[in-house]
Amino acid sequence: MPEHTPASPEALFRHSLRLLLDKDIPAWTALWDDDGVLEFPFAPEGWPRRLEGREAIAAYMRDYPDHIDLHDIPDLHIHRTDDPGTLVVEMRAEGRVVATGAAYDMTYIAVVTFRDGLITGYRDYWNPLVVREPGVDFTRSTR
Repeated sequence: MPEHTPASPEALFRHSLRLLLDKDIPAWTALWDDDGVLEFPFAPEGWPRRLEGREAIAAYMRDYPDHIDLHDIPDLHIHRTDDPGTLVVEMRAEGRVVATGAAYDMTYIAVVTFRDGLITGYRDYWNPLVVREPGVDFTRSTR
């Protein structure tokens, strides 16, 4: 577990959001298990649907701040499950698309799993319709 990482899944998830808002992608990636899996079940054609391993996740997220300038997570609801290592998260993120300056307003539902103080799985059910809105110009390397 990285030094000073929160121990509970809920605290770890909140910490991960703070790192994304701070645009500290290396620290965010350090919260992942070496064999972690990041999945995007609703990803549009040509976009990754599954990333396996911390290195693949780090490569995918490396340039995230160059594409999305995340400002706030104004709506966040974390639901515990019967499995103490699994959370279901509902959230909305706000910011701007760097390339166009267009507003970024994305809703998410995620199923996140944890083990030994690290993220082991993240199924990200983000809304792919947002990338089709006028003025939103994403690259295929990031959402």
